[in-house]
Amino acid sequence: MASTKKRREEQEDASTEVTEVASNVLRMQLPIRMPGLGHVNCYALLDDDGAAVVDPGLPGPSTWRAMVNRLKQVGLEPRNVHSVIVTHSHPDHFGGVARMAKESGARVIAHRAFSFGARSPAAAEPEVSVEDLDAHQALHAARADASGSTEADQNVAEAMAEATSRGRTPWGGEHPHPGVMVRLKWTAMRMLGGRIIPEISHPVENGDVLRLAGREWFVVHTPGHTPDHFCLHDPEQGVFIAGDHVLPTITPHISGIGSSRDPLASFFYSLDRVAEITGVEQVLPAHGHPFRDLPARTEAIKRHHEERLASVKTISREIGPACVEAFTQRLFKRRSWGPMADSETYAHLEHLRIAGQAERTLEKDGSFLYEAG
Repeated sequence: MASTKKRREEQEDASTEVTEVASNVLRMQLPIRMPGLGHVNCYALLDDDGAAVVDPGLPGPSTWRAMVNRLKQVGLEPRNVHSVIVTHSHPDHFGGVARMAKESGARVIAHRAFSFGARSPAAAEPEVSVEDLDAHQALHAARADASGSTEADQNVAEAMAEATSRGRTPWGGEHPHPGVMVRLKWTAMRMLGGRIIPEISHPVENGDVLRLAGREWFVVHTPGHTPDHFCLHDPEQGVFIAGDHVLPTITPHISGIGSSRDPLASFFYSLDRVAEITGVEQVLPAHGHPFRDLPARTEAIKRHHEERLASVKTISREIGPACVEAFTQRLFKRRSWGPMADSETYAHLEHLRIAGQAERTLEKDGSFLYEAG
């Protein structure tokens, strides 16, 4: 029986239509079919020299065909792309960069902290929060059943395979890792000369200025979802390219394992930073539709996490000192239990501990017990 659950806008399939969402800024939706997501917004910023594109989707021929098709609709070809901008180190954002750079000779712009390798926590994490994944799991399963394949999950896993860590997590659990077939596919691709991880030719930092679409855009470093995430702000016309930092209806995943001691605090700080930017008239997210009220959306995302922190405290009062997995099993439904949910739980427990609102003890087996008051 088909699921009747309504999809959120971030889950909508990619439209082939190219729309102008701001002066000289085009929205091109690329298909990705990741769990919890149906498209990624690739923005083309036009100028007299051609175009810069932001977040050109996953690697692979289907994404590339979609990109070429979208560019063709506005009279462009890959060779007209002079810059490729990567908002952060997740494969649905940088996966198409290497081929675009090879085809066009474009410069590749990413944050100086960009990393996707064995030491990169972002490599093994999902895009959206576990809660949002859980809310739409039935829909995703129905889609896979209808198509007779799990290509969506394989696309994601293939892009993550090489970078996934096999070690133990700080709380003593297992890191996620891809299956044998996925690892073999990745190895075969490397042997055939395929390249997915881009070489960054132009690293940027907070406050840097890029001239795009005929005007100045400011780099706003927004760590939290990943340590290297950044947004672009156009003060002249009030446009804000948000990446995954602020999405219209879902919450980005915040991993407990990151370069920051407290990734959730970093995320809160980044949300506050962008909420204070005045004059933003148009927010362009990486998934879902453009929207206008940036401060209201940042506040809603913060409120979600504050409610989660309150739930952690309530659970702790009920069960006493407990491991990360025990908290996870009270916070999430059984079908969501596992490393991803543990990572989110750990981020919230560590945030409370660092704020002086939780105690952590180390067990003989190397695991942590938490008590939050």
